[in-house]
Amino acid sequence: MLDTIDSHILRRLAQNSRISYTDLAKEVGLSGVAVKERIERLVNQGIIEQFSIVISAEKLGKKISAYLELEVEPKHLDKIVAALKENERVAVLYEMTGACILHTHILVESIEEMEHFMNESIYSLEGLLRVENQILLKRHKNQDGLNI
Repeated sequence: MLDTIDSHILRRLAQNSRISYTDLAKEVGLSGVAVKERIERLVNQGIIEQFSIVISAEKLGKKISAYLELEVEPKHLDKIVAALKENERVAVLYEMTGACILHTHILVESIEEMEHFMNESIYSLEGLLRVENQILLKRHKNQDGLNI
């Protein structure tokens, strides 16, 4: 179980994974060494899986953010997952509950690039049963992980 200090550390790391041990230590009333040891323990326990950054896809020219729900034949699932994992336009790929559904988030520069991606990388997949496509209009909140 997490104590209140571990919970505070996780919340702050989720907000800013670059926060220093010293600054965290001041917030929780421990030494920097104690905070470092707690973070290492959380990593070793698998509670913290990775430290990451959030990159603005739009500022890198990826103006279109789209979400695809792909229903696939179960016998083709592994092959389709492997193909999509290798595609640089696929930012997120989750297998969901239901009738063999893959949730896919893609980032592209234009509608034309999206059309090309759909024709070349999606519609050509063997075993694809259904595709739903939604383009993101505006992001109001983006949070990975749990509220602690």
